[in-house]
Amino acid sequence: MSKLPGNPGYSVLGDKSLEFYKDPVGFCDHRLEKHASRVFQSRLLNKPTAFVCSVRGMRELLHEKSGVFLKDPTDLMTNMYGDTLVTTNGEEACLLRLSLSSLFSGACLKSWNNDLISVCERHLQTLSASGEPQCVYSLFKCLGTELVLGLFLNIQPDEQPQLYQEITELCTQHWHGLISAPVSLKVPMWSSGFSTALEARDKLMDIIKDKLENDKHGFVGSLGSLPLPHPCCASQHLLLFISALIPKALASLLTSFTLALSGPQQEQIRQRARAEPEFFRCVLLEVQRLWPPFIGGRRIANKDTTIEGFSVPQGQVVMYVSHAVHRDPEVFQQPDDFLPDRWTGRNAGQEQLLCCLGNGPRNCIGAKLTDSFVKTACSYLLTHYDWSLDPPDQNTTYKWLPVSRPAEPLYLSFTRLDAHTQKHTH
Repeated sequence: MSKLPGNPGYSVLGDKSLEFYKDPVGFCDHRLEKHASRVFQSRLLNKPTAFVCSVRGMRELLHEKSGVFLKDPTDLMTNMYGDTLVTTNGEEACLLRLSLSSLFSGACLKSWNNDLISVCERHLQTLSASGEPQCVYSLFKCLGTELVLGLFLNIQPDEQPQLYQEITELCTQHWHGLISAPVSLKVPMWSSGFSTALEARDKLMDIIKDKLENDKHGFVGSLGSLPLPHPCCASQHLLLFISALIPKALASLLTSFTLALSGPQQEQIRQRARAEPEFFRCVLLEVQRLWPPFIGGRRIANKDTTIEGFSVPQGQVVMYVSHAVHRDPEVFQQPDDFLPDRWTGRNAGQEQLLCCLGNGPRNCIGAKLTDSFVKTACSYLLTHYDWSLDPPDQNTTYKWLPVSRPAEPLYLSFTRLDAHTQKHTH
């Protein structure tokens, strides 16, 4: 066994959290080159941390040794959401996943199809009506919020506008407290933001408990009738499912899709995606590969082990970095290029090597729902529009935390396709 490359630094003084949060991609790229290794160590959140930036290391961490590398029981997610399938370990996590999996597969998933279509139509059918460019990330975030609150809480903006607005604002307050805490360990007045988040969480929990008691339809009714381990389980999971995290992740993927296929230079790709379902699938995979919505995730080793032959002691924090994993040149040739055809060529059948929404037995339980929604929304856009940056010289660089998205608001103009073109779309 070899020692992990890099230096874990000294307590407090050697911490690299601010450098990482400011530019996680640059942070990793610099060390990948410096150490000539896609696994290295540094200090994050004042803990020695191993960074995994290879496909092989990610699969080892999340799949082959998922019973060795566990979720951090002191993670902020536990404080903000309670004991959920995202924060628990071992038998409890397995039982929760087993109980909840029926709500995200099979008949339940199919029953949501009409809802996905109707939400997309409401938000996307008038994109070109005003003749003005659209701020796409904000647009898609609103779309994702309506989808999440409709599916998981049976709340529609046109039927209960006041309640819908209240929940949306509370989810935003809750989210801001969640994302500020890791960075603000060094920032004065941190506790005030966190306190606001906890207050928002308590108000959301009151609304959720009322829905569970009085609404027996849809997802709320189904969740309330499941044999879950403890009484708070249903409400804690609903809090997780309506989190602002999900609409932001959906907005991230849809924004990346429109940006990747924007402008006259990408007209041929848009035409192929309309005409060839298999190529459309490959485009969506390539969007996930290049622009994963989440930078990665953390685990802790529950015993002495290894990652790619490097020694990892018990208690060591290990973080996989999705952006770097998806650009592993040993697996993805020309890793920085947008090449959808790779998924029917060299990388055919290798979708399981992506960690856009996690990987292995602890991957996102709603991954199929997310895929279905993204496919529905992107298909609608392709079927009805062409689009381009407006103005064309905007800054298209990305920020990667807390969710990947353009560093500055991006505006696109959408042009409705004529009737003849629409007849030839899928």
